[in-house]
Amino acid sequence: MCRQHDFVGARYNKKAQQRNSNMGCTTILVGKDASYDGSTIIARNEDSANGEFNPKRFVVVKPENQPRRYRSVLSHVEFDLPDDPLQYTALPNADLSDGIWGEAGVNEANVAMSATETLTTNERVLGADPFVELKPAHGKEGDRDYEGEVPGGIGEEDFLTIVLPYIRTAREGVERLGSLLERYGTYEMNGVAFSDSSEIWWLETVGGHHWIAKKVPDEAYVTMPNQLGIDEFDLNDAYGEREEHMCSSDLARFIKDNHLDLSVESSSPFNPRDAFGSHSDSDHVYNTPRAWYMQRFLNPYDEVWDGSEADHRPESNDIPWARQPERKITIEDVKYVLSSHYQGTPFDPYGHQGDEHTRHMYRTIGINRQSQLAVIQMRPYRPQACRAIEWIAYGSNPFNTLMPFFPNVDTTPEYLEATTTRVTTENYYWANRVIAALCDAAFAETANAVERYQEKTGAMGHSFVSAADERVAGLLAGSARSHDGTDTLTPNSDGSQSESQDVPADRHGAKSLLKAMFSGDTKEKPDVDPMEPDDIIEATRTPQVREALAEVNQATAHALKKETDDLLDSVLYTASMKMSNGFNRSDN
Repeated sequence: MCRQHDFVGARYNKKAQQRNSNMGCTTILVGKDASYDGSTIIARNEDSANGEFNPKRFVVVKPENQPRRYRSVLSHVEFDLPDDPLQYTALPNADLSDGIWGEAGVNEANVAMSATETLTTNERVLGADPFVELKPAHGKEGDRDYEGEVPGGIGEEDFLTIVLPYIRTAREGVERLGSLLERYGTYEMNGVAFSDSSEIWWLETVGGHHWIAKKVPDEAYVTMPNQLGIDEFDLNDAYGEREEHMCSSDLARFIKDNHLDLSVESSSPFNPRDAFGSHSDSDHVYNTPRAWYMQRFLNPYDEVWDGSEADHRPESNDIPWARQPERKITIEDVKYVLSSHYQGTPFDPYGHQGDEHTRHMYRTIGINRQSQLAVIQMRPYRPQACRAIEWIAYGSNPFNTLMPFFPNVDTTPEYLEATTTRVTTENYYWANRVIAALCDAAFAETANAVERYQEKTGAMGHSFVSAADERVAGLLAGSARSHDGTDTLTPNSDGSQSESQDVPADRHGAKSLLKAMFSGDTKEKPDVDPMEPDDIIEATRTPQVREALAEVNQATAHALKKETDDLLDSVLYTASMKMSNGFNRSDN
């Protein structure tokens, strides 16, 4: 166990100063017809500001612990929250001196939220609708020239806490956050994802009070690298049926009055990226290469990606926001692109192609200052009680692993929850920090050990998911029998159950669930009929299921800790053999 440093202090308290200038995250969204199993998938790296670490925790927030009056630490905006919050998960900071920063989670209506992707904008937008920034008090209270404090707007610090507990669909998430932005404003540009098992919505802030939101096409994926990304927007739909587009109430007037539409000819759909986004030289170093690499990996044959004849290059401004993949996208694909460092190109800092200039030309996706990765999967073919999975990794993605945890629980494993501001390998966050620092310095020598670790833990993760699904099936079958007055079906000690008999249907779909599972019928998807949000909430509140899923989470964390400790042991030895004071003659 490491007990060397406590990082609370200067390295932690830079966030308010550095947030807008040096933050970076990377997002990928996968529509249900583009994913390998029909799930909606939203995923985002949370990267800390340059020059600091930002340790994270995985927690459950119970309704009684949710604030009824909220005050932002950074902007000092303060307002009441509704009195009927849902339980939800979050990935807050371990150090709360700059606020909660909940980042990603799932509530008990099986709605997910990822907040936020820091975006860029331009001077025309900010001149027309400036950010709502905190104005500190000036002078001494009581003096004639005293000016009181003016609170700022809402931002990434606040979004998850003030939105996720109060929404019952992804669409409701857009509507609630949009109304809060119009009322209180924001001090930064951000992109926010919402998902349920039916659809994904992506919202982008525009200036201080305006916003747009677009439904991710079911058959497509979206790549977002810190730039305002939406490149097609149907204002007629946004002001009409709102089937796939929503926006702030006065957006059309805002565009017209401030001459923001840059179309040469009047056309529909409108291009928000041209109107609201940036096209700076720094984008071509920091942002566009990431979108290029992700789409290069997921659509390798659709177009030419390399060389002078490439359809899109790392510095292209017109890389599509959404496109259909060449094959279905898996959880492992999501992890790979969000861990990438331009493998197979001259831009890989660990590679042998190119030269020292090209290898450090572009900002990588898998970077040293990653805080956490949350990949939220909504599986439409599983009961509501175990439908959502939150795949989590801490630290630098090239050297960590992604493991599944069920959010519909009352407690989370200590290995991921009890992250401290003190460096210690007894929690997952700091263990990865140490591993990454060792492996980076000995990349070639440790790469095989890291790859074996990622493959082994990934396989274990899928096994834990299967075991949890089987155990939940047994519990729901028992619930169905008990509800009908017949004998209760008791799961075996390994989570399996006895051979199924004809189980009466109940409100959670246990009969159809068992029929599909034991017949091998993958086309029939139990418990996927449209359910009202209140019914979903009731289904996820089954105590026995929550307890069972918490046990699976704990087993997953235990296995993760063992494998992570083993990897640390291995790479520590390998890296130590490269120390400059080594000597090739044995002391024995």
